[in-house]
Amino acid sequence: MTIAPAARRQFTVDDYRRMREAQILTEDDRVELLDGEILLMSPVGPFHVGLVIKLTQLLSALLGTTGLLSVQNPIELNQFGEPQPDVAVLRPRDDSYTTALPAPNDILLVIEVSDSSLAYDREQKLPQYALAGIAEVWIVDVQKQIIEQYTQPFEDQYTKLTKVFHGHRIAATTIPTLSFTTDHIFSAKQ
Repeated sequence: MTIAPAARRQFTVDDYRRMREAQILTEDDRVELLDGEILLMSPVGPFHVGLVIKLTQLLSALLGTTGLLSVQNPIELNQFGEPQPDVAVLRPRDDSYTTALPAPNDILLVIEVSDSSLAYDREQKLPQYALAGIAEVWIVDVQKQIIEQYTQPFEDQYTKLTKVFHGHRIAATTIPTLSFTTDHIFSAKQ
């Protein structure tokens, strides 16, 4: 007897929003919509939290008015994707994103801080960011203290990867004022 594979239903961004409106999902649920699936997000520990705070402070000082920081908020990639990156740098918009979530054309840079989520960020999220045409993504590898800088998206992958090691300088390709040495965020690992 052959067993047919279980059928899966892809959820759309509209389905996902209706689940929030009906309180099937609440703001306390650590989930995100990726490629039509509602996925649990990894729990975060103190070093992850601290890195996100350091990045937020540093980027805020460097960006000035050239970009808006969105920290652990959703972005809309397409009709099947609404992930929540750790940090997104957005183009300034008159409505400050109160009328619609940021879409790919609004996003200058996405940053994922990865400790327990490294494989998920590389294998699941990164291809979705590339498909959406996000110009630049950084994955901060907490364990190795490396920032992986992905640029030049083509289909579901990035054609250029630069690894920036601890103590070296990273410069965003999409934001001229955004450049710093990685020891600004990797100091005092506990």
